[in-house]
Amino acid sequence: MAASIFVNPTQFGPNEDLSSYPRDLPRDLRLLEAEGVDLVWTPKPEVMYPADFQTWITVEEMAQQLEGSMRPGHFRGVATVVAKLFNAVQPDLAYFGQKDAQQAAVIRQMVRDLNFKLEVVICPIVREADGLAMSSRNVYLNAAERQAATVLYRALTAARTAYLAGEREAEKLREIMETTIGAEPLARPQYVSCADFDTLKELAGEITGRTLLSMAVYVGNTRLIDNIILGD
Repeated sequence: MAASIFVNPTQFGPNEDLSSYPRDLPRDLRLLEAEGVDLVWTPKPEVMYPADFQTWITVEEMAQQLEGSMRPGHFRGVATVVAKLFNAVQPDLAYFGQKDAQQAAVIRQMVRDLNFKLEVVICPIVREADGLAMSSRNVYLNAAERQAATVLYRALTAARTAYLAGEREAEKLREIMETTIGAEPLARPQYVSCADFDTLKELAGEITGRTLLSMAVYVGNTRLIDNIILGD
């Protein structure tokens, strides 16, 4: 089993937190060793992107929505570095987390389109006891913000509860999430989405198939994302 640890500079925008992004390599290596990982690749940026680097992978329509509309160029960096990792390691299985739902969708699309001979496995979101999705950026939160950050999962859960009770109108589900977030003074939503799971296109009217509820919310100065799937 192999793993990679790489804070990829090409998926960060000019005003994002590349320089301050949480890094704790010794802790990461201990955790991976405990899970039985045999090999960990920790390349330097200059290895992945030498001075004459000029080739990029762009997943077109799917990468322009949700996170892509807020972070131009982000998924170009994601797709390119993941393709390079695939080529270097040649895995049979590649594991990604559902927390980065659009990233997972973009990678699945890239694997299909470019005929990578591997299976993409999406792992469930790992949450704290109070529902907050685990994320490197959670360390940015102070005590009050950490408590407020639970509003993301509460908003998603409120919409899921309505769905399970029979609500199928996309706009109503978005409204439930927005209302829940709006009741938390420290939270500022950047987007709240009810989208088709496969295409990530925003839905209107009645939802009928697998649906991705997702959001990006600022809690204080920290941008957090979370999602759940309806219709699984």
